[in-house]
Amino acid sequence: MTTRSSGWNRRQWLATAAVSAAVASEGEAEAAPATKGLYESLGVRPFVNARGTFTILTGSQSLPEVKQAMMEASRHYVHLDELMDAAGRRIAEITKADWGIVTAGCAAAITHATSACIAGMDPEKMQRLPKLDGLKDQVVMPRYSRNEYDHAARMLGVTMVEVETEEQLEAALGPRTAMVLILSCPAAEKGPLAIPNVCRIAHGKNVPVLVDAAAETMTIPNIHLNHGATMVAYSGGKCMRGPQAAGLLLGPKDLLQAAWLNSAPHHAFGRSLKVGKEEIMGMMAALEAWVRRDHDAEWKQWEGWLAEIQQAACRVDGVTAQILQPEDLSNHAPRLRLSWDADKVGITGQEVAKALDSGEPRIILAGSTGERPARMASSVTVMPYMMNPGDASIVAKALHAALAHPPKVAPAPAAEGPAAQVAGRWQVELQFVRGQAAHEFTLEQDGGRLTGLHKTMWMSNPLQGDVTGGSVRFRSSHRYEGTHLRYEFEGKLEGDTLRGEVHMGEYGTAQWTASRIKPA
Repeated sequence: MTTRSSGWNRRQWLATAAVSAAVASEGEAEAAPATKGLYESLGVRPFVNARGTFTILTGSQSLPEVKQAMMEASRHYVHLDELMDAAGRRIAEITKADWGIVTAGCAAAITHATSACIAGMDPEKMQRLPKLDGLKDQVVMPRYSRNEYDHAARMLGVTMVEVETEEQLEAALGPRTAMVLILSCPAAEKGPLAIPNVCRIAHGKNVPVLVDAAAETMTIPNIHLNHGATMVAYSGGKCMRGPQAAGLLLGPKDLLQAAWLNSAPHHAFGRSLKVGKEEIMGMMAALEAWVRRDHDAEWKQWEGWLAEIQQAACRVDGVTAQILQPEDLSNHAPRLRLSWDADKVGITGQEVAKALDSGEPRIILAGSTGERPARMASSVTVMPYMMNPGDASIVAKALHAALAHPPKVAPAPAAEGPAAQVAGRWQVELQFVRGQAAHEFTLEQDGGRLTGLHKTMWMSNPLQGDVTGGSVRFRSSHRYEGTHLRYEFEGKLEGDTLRGEVHMGEYGTAQWTASRIKPA
């Protein structure tokens, strides 16, 4: 199973290869050593992280004192209940919260908090989860908060109740409500459902509020608890630079001790979300370091790195730069956006990003725009948040090489013949690496433009795309709970059959075959 962006053809890959060669030549001094490292021995290519802190990119690099604490913790046996009780007291001292526990990531913190709000410390209720008969079975969320990570609460079997107004929130809170869950984001800082207002209304109904602040900079005293939140959850392996598989849950002692009881090593729903002694002590070391770190100096260092990259890139005529400031506490660092006209410079932003990703050293940027032939206004974004000393020079040389020495890109081949006629209803079979699914397309065609409807097994949403000769491309997006499932179809018409490949982002690819549905 593989993942890639749709529409990336052989011509563009050849262009990328040419840019990568230029990047490798200009950045030869920073090339990786000849001997294979730990990851290279498995055929995995590490990279310079100029994108930010994301779990798929393994979060952050843990601090030296975190590594040392985890190594020391591995050499001894302790009783985990005793360890977490002691850790809880120390977390409270450092953060000024009432209590704290270490979890196996922020998502685990959400799951344990949800369990605690449903079952408390009642062992019979704990054993019944996720059977919710007779228990609180609803979690209320502002619509702006819905996201992929609310699956961490949904896995308890609860029904997610969306609200968009104060009146809807008041009406939604009742005897079946286990808690309110809010994703901390810019939308949570304003309007009638801002965090302080939601907390005020929820507490009036005696309903706890959990704030998901996974990638945020942690403030002491805690901004969300001060706004009235009952609990707040953080990732430990992001800005705090603790263990990647660790998180932090802050809140009242009784509720957090219930959350701990609902998690491993206890035999409850959260048993599989195990945090070990190494992660606990590594997280404690990261927390101790957090209050000692010079955050102003780190910010100035990031600005210096971006200035070095900007200076190198802007030596290329037509490249301009803009510093972007963070909107909230999440991924809280400045970013550099480089912009240009690909018609004049000779390379699009997407081609630059692909080239750096496939180059040596490998570099992953924080975003790119620009695609041939219709969208030639291009840009790339650099995020210094997770870069290491020395990385700025590598990124600067690679970006300058890509922009200063773009390859000659041949125009796209003209379509062979008129656009095939594909309008109508199609019965579709998706064949995954394991499993299959039956979908349906209704295609409407206006020359080379496609619109219509994509029916999955449970959802139905618009599609749009194009047909060139006998080739089709179209995409659709389907919202399920807090997640958007996106499909990007590419295929060819063969007689009365369409077949090709569908790209589903993080969920990989599948083969698809569609047959016309004859009118009755």
